[in-house]
Amino acid sequence: MDVVMQELFGSDIGLLSLFTIGFIIAMGLFLLARFLKLSQKK
Repeated sequence: MDVVMQELFGSDIGLLSLFTIGFIIAMGLFLLARFLKLSQKK
């Protein structure tokens, strides 16, 4: 597992993929929260 983390944080592509995955997860949670709030109003 250490080698994988070193590879991810050590290379530009690894950092970029980590950022992309984090962004997708954040957007998913944001959209889910908005959807739940909208459905509660009805």
